[in-house]
Amino acid sequence: MITASGIFGISSAREFREKALDIFRYQARANPVYREFTGLLGIDPEKTNSLEAIPFLPIGFFKTHRVITEKHREEMIFTSSGTTGAAASRHLVAKLEVYRESFRKGFEYFYGNIPHYRILALLPGYLERSGSSLVLMADELIKLSGHPESGFFLHDHDHLLKTLLDLEEKQLPALLIGVSHALLDFAEKHRLQLKHTIIMETGGMKGRRKELVREELHGILKERLGVSAIHSEYGMTELLSQAYSRGKGRFACPPWMQISIRELNDPFTMVSQGRTGAINIIDLANIYSCSFIATDDLGKIHPDGSFEVLGRFDNSDIRGCNLLIN
Repeated sequence: MITASGIFGISSAREFREKALDIFRYQARANPVYREFTGLLGIDPEKTNSLEAIPFLPIGFFKTHRVITEKHREEMIFTSSGTTGAAASRHLVAKLEVYRESFRKGFEYFYGNIPHYRILALLPGYLERSGSSLVLMADELIKLSGHPESGFFLHDHDHLLKTLLDLEEKQLPALLIGVSHALLDFAEKHRLQLKHTIIMETGGMKGRRKELVREELHGILKERLGVSAIHSEYGMTELLSQAYSRGKGRFACPPWMQISIRELNDPFTMVSQGRTGAINIIDLANIYSCSFIATDDLGKIHPDGSFEVLGRFDNSDIRGCNLLIN
């Protein structure tokens, strides 16, 4: 049986390819939904020898099917926030420790040791419901930071303001992670000059406010909070890994995650760098569900390997995360 061993130690394109092909063959045998999907496409997993030949499961299957490998039961179910009347995605997570290892190592890959930061979380909406992978991640990062100032703030902007000012006065590094509408609410009430704090938005206007393009949102937050860049996290219910942007809306993946862009009208054809299309994701941490997902997000890849998220299909349900249109 394939295990998660070695996924988070990938250090080369060759290692990624080999591990991805092994996981593809495993999931095409052991995941009933993916097995039927690849079978209907006439794909023989044992004869598939390139990443380009691997089919990507449409993300909508997480709303309608149990996407999990045989012989596994879920330890937890992550659910999307969705919108009123929209079906929620359900990610059946067989081993929570794989998720914990993925977001811990992913964060450290981009930001270094977690205890270096005071982790401040402003996640109303997500915190007020069950099944949020984002809340579980933030809660674990808060605990791993090991600082008394770290924590969730929900709607307590006064406490958040006092904490930020205290940390700035002491010149202590902090990371404020928040949904877009909550960060905007806070920034409109308080003008600051933050020199030791990273502001990270996770998307998530959720119909609470007028939609803003990412550039406009980041411009407001930078001007009001006194920072030179706004960082972003790109994740979703159906993934166990996250990509991060340290400014200008350009994301990078950890070594066990990869993005490609497909044609809008032909899901089996990839587009070249710089062209807009739909985002496909390989997330090897999804070893016990499906690692090969065709999302409803639009994006493009730049020559340096970074990618942008440019919006969503008009006919797709809007999830609670990543609602920004660029």
